[in-house]
Amino acid sequence: MTDPLLAVTDSAPPALPAPFTTLAGPHRFDTVIDNSEFLAFADRADAPAQALAQLAALRERYADATHHCWAYKIGAAYRFSDDGEPGGTAGAPMLRAIEGQGVDHVMVVVVRFYGGVKLGTGGLARAYGGSAAECLRTAPRLRVRPRQPLRVGVGFEHLSTLYQQLGAFDTLRGKEEYTASGVSLPVQVFPEDVEAFTAALRDATRGTATAEVVKTGHEPGPLS
Repeated sequence: MTDPLLAVTDSAPPALPAPFTTLAGPHRFDTVIDNSEFLAFADRADAPAQALAQLAALRERYADATHHCWAYKIGAAYRFSDDGEPGGTAGAPMLRAIEGQGVDHVMVVVVRFYGGVKLGTGGLARAYGGSAAECLRTAPRLRVRPRQPLRVGVGFEHLSTLYQQLGAFDTLRGKEEYTASGVSLPVQVFPEDVEAFTAALRDATRGTATAEVVKTGHEPGPLS
């Protein structure tokens, strides 16, 4: 049964993204194949612009490299590039490596310094795909569980009560906004805790608190 304290903005309850596994931080794997150096870099990317910014930084850092091949997967969005290598020998194998490792929200860039020995299309695909796969396989991982954004409001007399409840649950909170009657702030709660959190807040404030579910993509300000 839905908690009577809980309101939903824009009529329909928001659909949260599914949990996913990504990288806990940037990771690197280097290998040499027939005199060519392959430097594989992988990192978390939550938006295409973030992935392409990582690529730009590596292009600048390794401006003298022969190729900067790449692939990213961010939910249903994906892109890849062979960066001058024969078509299908670099970007696509790297994307398959991302999918094969079961990670998401990931950008992989493989920087190649040509060593004078041609690898052939099969050799290139194995070199790029294998470098990407090994980089991802050895990278530390992070399981991401989406949280439900809420907008919570209480009167000034219940401010300490609100923070007690926030401390009792695994929450993320944003910046307070002061109104004539109290305080409003954005909060993020794991979906399974939403009703318990709002029920506890209702009981602790004698039903005077307010809580609105905010649609994903309309979170009221950054949370820390």
